[in-house]
Amino acid sequence: QVQLVESGGGSVQDGGSLRLSCAASGFRVDDYCMGWFRQAPGKEREGIATIDGGDSAYARSVKGRFTISEDLAENTVYLQMDYLKPEDTAMYYCARPQLGRGCPAAFDPQFFNIWGRGTQVTVSS
Repeated sequence: QVQLVESGGGSVQDGGSLRLSCAASGFRVDDYCMGWFRQAPGKEREGIATIDGGDSAYARSVKGRFTISEDLAENTVYLQMDYLKPEDTAMYYCARPQLGRGCPAAFDPQFFNIWGRGTQVTVSS
């Protein structure tokens, strides 16, 4: 059974940090492009970061503040979020494409077919 389960969300003050986890089952995370996305009320779902092997990529909105990584022993993908801003407030999701053929060039949710249920991040000013 293929499954992604996010955790680590919560409430933090402006400028604070959180680390999100995405625990995978039914496949190895290093065999696929893994991505983090977020969606705030009234906003479109937004791609945040992807990782595939040694390659990672970030949206301009989070570059320099967020770091994506993989722990193969835990079969888990992480998103370290530093210098959080109120505009980072959203539901955060991890996802992967159906096939292990690398990461799409654009952070478009339509290319990701398997999703977790999400974890809420709230940043107060």
